[in-house]
Amino acid sequence: MATGRTHRPATRSRGIPEATVARLPLYLRALTALSERSVPTVSSEELAAAAGVNSAKLRKDFSYLGSYGTRGVGYDVEYLVYQISRELGLTQDWPVVIVGIGNLGAALANYGGFASRGFRVAALIDADPAMAGKPVAGIPVQHTDDLEKIIKDNGVSIGVIATPAGAAQQVCDRLVAAGVTSILNFAPTVLSVPDGVDVRKVDLSIELQILAFHEQRKAGEETTVGERALAAATPREERVARDESADQGPDGDVPAVMPA
Repeated sequence: MATGRTHRPATRSRGIPEATVARLPLYLRALTALSERSVPTVSSEELAAAAGVNSAKLRKDFSYLGSYGTRGVGYDVEYLVYQISRELGLTQDWPVVIVGIGNLGAALANYGGFASRGFRVAALIDADPAMAGKPVAGIPVQHTDDLEKIIKDNGVSIGVIATPAGAAQQVCDRLVAAGVTSILNFAPTVLSVPDGVDVRKVDLSIELQILAFHEQRKAGEETTVGERALAAATPREERVARDESADQGPDGDVPAVMPA
């Protein structure tokens, strides 16, 4: 029975915290950029800045990997690329299926970053019979009727769901029943999965709403700062006259003071 709980990755049992695992791809991206520029070594401060974290947190994260760098020299870029790639399981080929080949699914299929990071799009699957056989990113789309066979034939353990929300849970159930144990969910809904299955959710609308919240706060802060600046720039005599006017009644009389 589905419980909604997710299995903890193997790295958990080896003492690597979830938060550290979540930052490893950030370090790998920064290190890969350095490697492409033939940079041999990097300090913790430089790498932390490139990854968007503080250097103390980076050094702590790397200590879980058994990598401490060399004082005065820093970290060996190529070795760290290999070490983190191995830790993330990227030194092997991971076949992936994408279910739901609408605009988003097609965009994911055309994303060139999968192959360079150890992921191979093994199949594209859609429920629309009219899509069957049509090539997307050079891969012919297959119908959902063949989902279980596709998973088995390609040895797929990672599935990407890019369907409408209403179809996502059913697709998820079929993927899990077919042997998929990791799911990347782009559908705007929460999936329920059994123990032993990991789900990562990507919701663009939620991220935009969070950004809107911060924009609103910034706008409010700017308004407050502007009001303070205007008050400071107003001559004292004008502020006193304005305050005295606010204390007067509708006919310009000072209102009676109620006894205590």
